[in-house]
Amino acid sequence: MASSNNELIPLSGSERSILPGAKVIGPSDPAQQMAVTVVLKPPTPAAHFNSEELAVQARSSSREESLAAAQAMFSSRPEEIARLEEFARTNQLQVGQVNPTANTVELKGTVAQMSVAFSVKLETYQKGGLVYRGRTGPVHIPRSLVDLVEAVLGLDDRPQATPKFQYLHQVQAVRPLAGTQPVKYTPPELASLYQFPSGLDGKGQCIAIIELGGGYNLGDLKTYFADLKVPLPQVTAVEVDGGSNQPTKDPNGPDGEVMLDVEVAGAIAPGASIVVYFAPNTTKGFLDAVNAAVQDTTHKPTIISISWGGPENSWTRQALTSYNQAFKVAASVGITVCCAAGDSGSSDGVNDGKNHVDFPSSSPYVLACGGTKLTTANGAITKETVWNEDPTRSATGGGVSTTFPLPDFQSAVKVPKPPSGSKLKTGRGVPDVAGDADPATGYAVRVDGEDTVIGGTSAVAPLWAGLLALINQSLGKPVGYLNPLLYKSLAGEGVLNDITEGSNGGFSASTGWDPCTGWGSPKGNSLLEALKTAI
Repeated sequence: MASSNNELIPLSGSERSILPGAKVIGPSDPAQQMAVTVVLKPPTPAAHFNSEELAVQARSSSREESLAAAQAMFSSRPEEIARLEEFARTNQLQVGQVNPTANTVELKGTVAQMSVAFSVKLETYQKGGLVYRGRTGPVHIPRSLVDLVEAVLGLDDRPQATPKFQYLHQVQAVRPLAGTQPVKYTPPELASLYQFPSGLDGKGQCIAIIELGGGYNLGDLKTYFADLKVPLPQVTAVEVDGGSNQPTKDPNGPDGEVMLDVEVAGAIAPGASIVVYFAPNTTKGFLDAVNAAVQDTTHKPTIISISWGGPENSWTRQALTSYNQAFKVAASVGITVCCAAGDSGSSDGVNDGKNHVDFPSSSPYVLACGGTKLTTANGAITKETVWNEDPTRSATGGGVSTTFPLPDFQSAVKVPKPPSGSKLKTGRGVPDVAGDADPATGYAVRVDGEDTVIGGTSAVAPLWAGLLALINQSLGKPVGYLNPLLYKSLAGEGVLNDITEGSNGGFSASTGWDPCTGWGSPKGNSLLEALKTAI
């Protein structure tokens, strides 16, 4: 009967639509092996914990103590995991990695087995040169597991995120840049312009970098850092879900993102260890990489830099909820997560006439990093404006979330109302901070054997990650979850350069916080001194 606990019912928030422009070219191979990550709902108390209080505790605790506290608060209970394991046995699925603190259980099986277990039709889709396994509609789970399961990720393996970087030469090929000739800066030059504290190198810190493709070339890194006369940082690759350090040697591919992230963070904080988590570009791979970094007891990252993302409306609600929970855990164990806010202006590249924000930067548990354009003279910034070469192609992301409500720490700033059609009356404002992102005032980097110039908010995330590594070193403790401090005490102390000129298409810069550049770009020394008092 319909009342049976074994009845399969739709999992709320799991609905998928066909990727625009894609078409079905046939069924997925039923014998193909695959894996999914099942995300369990966290224990009830975890949904109501005070992030700010946990962040304070993390600053005075060791990583082991913070992680132990997180495990006690967030972890799925053994009996809950056992329920999912029984589901797996019933459906001839194998149980892979179990991560109680991340509330995740990996299940493995064939396409045919997964199709039956979750009552989905898995087909092969094509869009241009992209071929992926996909589905439409919801995932189904037994009624008996509705109280337990938050998400099932990995049935659909379409690329979920895009990197937020732009080569200067590619921008110039599309449209000539107006005004002055392009200027490039090395990361140490930008550190000087932004008055990063001197005499520090990030020693004792670990910067985690999430990458969903491409790779780094050690020879290029040696050449780049030797040319800068900066010590080569220790760079380690961690493989997640079969992802690995695999440079494509394609100048238009993801190598540019990987090298930009490593070179910017490493040049600012060469004493920090740089750990790159490589994962497939899928909802499963991305989340598994974030969880791997947050709970890495070997490298113990204090900062995570993420320069990949996508418009909120390109994600399923189950994915948004699951990722946000992972970032909550990061906040609780003293990790600052720096995320690029996007490179397509207030639309975030969505052509529906509405404003959109990029995720994960819209999570209230990350430091969302917007973009600016610099004008300098004699080693100092003379003018800094919102990055916006063309609001339909290249501009900083920013706006208001339609997924995450206005967080408490933003209650005192004037965040605009969410776009029309949103179910929220107030939403999380993006970004929080900013930094140089215009390719015309971009970053001098080395990619696939060539010196080049790259911009985009992709560069701002590792820029801030490098600065925070220096600050953590000086403080002797992790800053961790910065947002509450930033909004409630730091922003009014002159620790950022307020950007008051320019727009990103849908929003304009103004005094104080705005949905283009947040509170502004860093004044490194001032921020460090303020944090010494604040924490």
